[in-house]
Amino acid sequence: MSKRIQAKYKIDRRLGVNLWGRAKSPINKREYGPGQHGQRRKKPSDFGLQLMAKQKLKGYYGNIGEKQFRRLYQEAVRRKGDSGENLIQLLERRLDAVVYRMKFAPTPFAARQIINHGHIKVNGKRVNIPSYMIKDGDVVEVREKAKSFALIMEAIQSGERDFPDYMTVDTGNFKGTFLRAPALSDVPYPTQMEPNLVVEFYSR
Repeated sequence: MSKRIQAKYKIDRRLGVNLWGRAKSPINKREYGPGQHGQRRKKPSDFGLQLMAKQKLKGYYGNIGEKQFRRLYQEAVRRKGDSGENLIQLLERRLDAVVYRMKFAPTPFAARQIINHGHIKVNGKRVNIPSYMIKDGDVVEVREKAKSFALIMEAIQSGERDFPDYMTVDTGNFKGTFLRAPALSDVPYPTQMEPNLVVEFYSR
């Protein structure tokens, strides 16, 4: 098990939010950070707010590594339009994010693991790269042998999350189609995300 998976709920406590909206989150019981100094509160600086916004967004998508996240930011800035919206669209096009949104996995961490183990197909071809970028109209499905996995069955039957309207999902066949890139307001985040502050952080 990776340190990322072991530490996922520490991210909740450190940031002071229920990042994935899960009932198991320790923030539901203790609304302060971990460690002996966790209950100290101080007003964050502008830099602190920007850093927090970046950590929330990175953490939400399975604690993406800094190099990879910076590359996504650079691509978002290179594209036309609002850089913050572009960043969200790029994050939502990642295969691990799409698998999570389609409820083929209970968490972004589990989605990454399922993809790494070769249980997901895109347009009929097996893809084992979590950062693979999904295009409009791409069909994502669970491979036949993985459809009976308890983890996947429980995730797809869970009432914890709804499907966003920028994709369609056929739960009976464990298959979904990514329709379009979403706007920030379309993405069902359990907590407020501020990609504009992330852009400010990197553009300092």
